[in-house]
Amino acid sequence: MDSSLPVYVIGFIAQLLFSSRMIMQWILSEKQKKVLTPILFWELSLLGAFLLFVYGYARSDFAIMLGQSITYFVYIRNLQFQGQWVKLHRFIRFLIFAFPIILVAYSFFNNEYDLQKLFQNEAISPWLLILGIIAQIIFTLRFLYQWFYSEKQKKSTLPLGFWWLSLAGSSLILIYAIFRKDPVLLIGHLFGILMYIRNIIIHHNEVRE
Repeated sequence: MDSSLPVYVIGFIAQLLFSSRMIMQWILSEKQKKVLTPILFWELSLLGAFLLFVYGYARSDFAIMLGQSITYFVYIRNLQFQGQWVKLHRFIRFLIFAFPIILVAYSFFNNEYDLQKLFQNEAISPWLLILGIIAQIIFTLRFLYQWFYSEKQKKSTLPLGFWWLSLAGSSLILIYAIFRKDPVLLIGHLFGILMYIRNIIIHHNEVRE
């Protein structure tokens, strides 16, 4: 496990991007009195996932890598929904899309680590790894749910179920972060929980009105 300062800086920058997207989305939603999904939300999400995947990789934390590798592509799909993805050069799109695959493949072929180490990290007990994976699966399901919902609506949107899954997954990740003693996850999800609760309230107020 690499606990050096540069690795934590990458993690904190990723969480800062995630927090920024939530603040921006929350402010816009408060103004319009309904939950909105601005383009910048997905752009910040993609950049944050990119950095957090690198952070999880550097710390040999499979739970983090698992969650980010899935949502990474959901963010790309939402940018496609909003017509922003095609505005990027083809080569840049290829690099962004292939990044997680290239990083993992490069590491395996260069013997930097093997799959067994991801599941048998001495710094993470088996029960804690299982908790982390379950938490990331629930947290990731929110974007899979959002993706299916958006495909059905033919537009990028953040439904109520997304926020409930966010709250459940984030609460479990917070527990994981406490036992893992991971300040990056701890700070990020403490803030996130407040945003998820507020968006649930906005959703219910919107339905009432």
